[in-house]
Amino acid sequence: MTAPSRLLDNLMHFGRALRAAGLPVGPGQVLRAVEAVEAVGLGDRRDFYWALHAVFVTRRDQRELFDQAFHLFWRNPQILERMLDLLLPTVRTELRPQGPDLSRRVADAFGRPDAEEPPRDAADEVSIDATLTFSAEERLQTLDFEKMSAAEVAAAKQAIARMRLPLPEVRTRRSEPARAGRRADLRATLRRSLRTGGALVEIARRRPRTRHPPLVVLCDISGSMGPYSRMLLHFLHAVTNDRDRVHCFLFGTRLSNITRHLRTRDVDLALEKVGRTVQDWSGGTRIGPCLHEFNRVWSRRVLGQGALVLLITDGLDRDAAEGLSAEMERLHRSCRRLIWLNPLLRWEGFAPKSSGVRAMLPHVDDFRPVHNLRSLSQLAAVLAPTGPRRAPGMERWLGDAARTEAA
Repeated sequence: MTAPSRLLDNLMHFGRALRAAGLPVGPGQVLRAVEAVEAVGLGDRRDFYWALHAVFVTRRDQRELFDQAFHLFWRNPQILERMLDLLLPTVRTELRPQGPDLSRRVADAFGRPDAEEPPRDAADEVSIDATLTFSAEERLQTLDFEKMSAAEVAAAKQAIARMRLPLPEVRTRRSEPARAGRRADLRATLRRSLRTGGALVEIARRRPRTRHPPLVVLCDISGSMGPYSRMLLHFLHAVTNDRDRVHCFLFGTRLSNITRHLRTRDVDLALEKVGRTVQDWSGGTRIGPCLHEFNRVWSRRVLGQGALVLLITDGLDRDAAEGLSAEMERLHRSCRRLIWLNPLLRWEGFAPKSSGVRAMLPHVDDFRPVHNLRSLSQLAAVLAPTGPRRAPGMERWLGDAARTEAA
């Protein structure tokens, strides 16, 4: 067998592994990968890595999956030399790779057996009592985004695409015609009298107009938020295309307005545009400066008419919460309600120990987790205007923060 066929075989198997991990890889990309490798050669492992990276990675959120898959598939340190000697074997996947930081999507892709299981005999069938077990749909609702496999991620994205966020309507300063309104509409009444020649006419009335308030979402895309920000972008796309007056911003080390990109109906095309625009994916977090830019540049434009604000971040700030409290206070005063969604609340033992969390807590109205489908579906009840502005559970968090700071 000639050298190109061996190279094509192994690149084809690598493409299959990437596809199983969730990357959109097809035959055309495998052929382009062969051309890229032939162009850069096999003398340098780094050139080989970046040639495949340029072909298979089309969005920023795919970088980590590609990196893990590459080092698992080509983990032999003498792999390039063996390819040159035509001794590279086809990679087998009988062993499931392990590692604390290994993505489950990559682990499932490399842990899938090549051979199908033999069919069982009818006599070997085992009946299982499923009375106390969860259905697949219910398990998917409570499964952490970080622990999902590629198939579960795909199913979760479909469920997110069907989500709707029924924001409650609020009264505005404008009015509209109504039969039983409290306010008399003198202009409309005069117009009616002209039609009847000055005879007695019924007084026209108006009532206050109700409308959904604007929704502003500020989502953290730093490295610690990586497994959740990818799924939350699908949620933001669904919400943006479901109603008007939704404004979405991403922040890590800088602030990016992605509202216009999320208006694209196709979610893959929308996220591709977002990936090309945003430059600070999976980096550090500077919450204070990003909120300062939002308050200075965007606050007057998007926070009018009693806007609701969703702040999605874990509160881990690279700048040790410098200036964060003042910016949070300004943001809180500019909106109807400020709701903080934090994926770290999935842990029962979570405590407000970091300086960023303690600086932010006094200025939010509700503090809730966001790590699975159920937490996203419960947002409708959180945004309802029933009861006081600040949720009752906030007192406990403020007490914990005060005790931690005192200690």
